[in-house]
Amino acid sequence: MEWGLAGLGVPTLTRSGLLVAAWLGITGGLHLDGAMDTADGLAVPDPQRRLAVMADSRTGAFGVMAAIILLGLKTAALVDLTTGQWLAVMAAAGWGRWGQVVAIARYPYLREQGKGALHKAAIRPAQDVWPGLLSLLGLSLLFWGLYPQQWLLAVGIALGGNAIAILTGAWFHRQLGGHTGDTYGAVVEWTEAFVLCLATILQ
Repeated sequence: MEWGLAGLGVPTLTRSGLLVAAWLGITGGLHLDGAMDTADGLAVPDPQRRLAVMADSRTGAFGVMAAIILLGLKTAALVDLTTGQWLAVMAAAGWGRWGQVVAIARYPYLREQGKGALHKAAIRPAQDVWPGLLSLLGLSLLFWGLYPQQWLLAVGIALGGNAIAILTGAWFHRQLGGHTGDTYGAVVEWTEAFVLCLATILQ
């Protein structure tokens, strides 16, 4: 999509905005909705009320701010990425979903029922975690092979993406004592945004 828009002469900022919009459309906004609900819940000082706030279908101010920050960071990072954009986009999407799988496998699920309960019940850590990790490391290795001069970006995305994915899930667990379907989505969104930002530093 990026190459096609560039070929049509679409300016960089507009291309980046359209790419983020398409990215959001492909997921149906599911993960972003979870990130917004999580932000609303974490904004509540009383830990006992956080899950109830997250379950509320209404979006609060903190949820809106989280969405603006996430979409803004992704768009800005794509504008600033002058090399290795395809690696950054694929890696961000991959590490985000891998971090979600790690959170599902590693941490308790906080609701008796919910959309995330199905994933928690079906998770198979050995079969679900390791293949994804190897695939993402292989992606960076492929990029390194194609562009040896950009080895720092390849290695940094591999190591940094892994760390970001794991630490993001761990942070939400520390705040709530576990995870919900909303925080699974938040792990995806924040990991994607941070990996893209990391790529701008490493390029």
